[in-house]
Amino acid sequence: MNQGFPIDDREGFAAFLLRLRGRGTVPKALIAAFEATPRRGFLAPQFHQIAWSDRMLPIECGEAIEGADMQAAVIAALSIETGNRVLEIGAGSGYTAAVMSRLAARVVTIDRYKTLVEQARQRFEALGIGNIIVRQADGSAGLPNEGPFDRIVAWAAFDSLPRFLLDQLSSGGVVIAPIGPEEGEQVLAKLTKVGSRFEREDIGLVRLQPILRSLAAVI
Repeated sequence: MNQGFPIDDREGFAAFLLRLRGRGTVPKALIAAFEATPRRGFLAPQFHQIAWSDRMLPIECGEAIEGADMQAAVIAALSIETGNRVLEIGAGSGYTAAVMSRLAARVVTIDRYKTLVEQARQRFEALGIGNIIVRQADGSAGLPNEGPFDRIVAWAAFDSLPRFLLDQLSSGGVVIAPIGPEEGEQVLAKLTKVGSRFEREDIGLVRLQPILRSLAAVI
């Protein structure tokens, strides 16, 4: 385990690993990616003590980031390969992009909030991560002019199957996104591109905010 972690962070990370292993096999590359990415550096100081917990934590712009366990489950389900190009819809604090950047060739992460984009960029630069492109953009339709991507992950819910993402995926590419109503639970779906259609596997239930169209005007 990373001995550079503060002791309470090491304890939190160890508990996080125990929870993951209790749910099944965890790829070594994924563990190494999490270990190499200091999670508390993406959170406000008052949340450092619970950085590795499985609860959503507030960030700027009235947003929140998912618990560490959910982030790990989603990234594991993406099965990112070394040469992959990944699109992330919902940069948030930048943490999941930083983790995925250690597994993929390139990560493009977008958010509707300029503040979150600028803060994430500063964090990537501070960590010396050079294979992430972060920008303010409306992700409700993906990034139609910049594909194909090998993996796409969305941290906000679509009200119906996002078939438009098919054209932005490479053959055999994977999308993971919540699908369902604005209020209540949504299904976290793994969609694999096969020809001109998706094969769908539902991997859990979540409660995430709906995807919002347009950019934030001020923040």
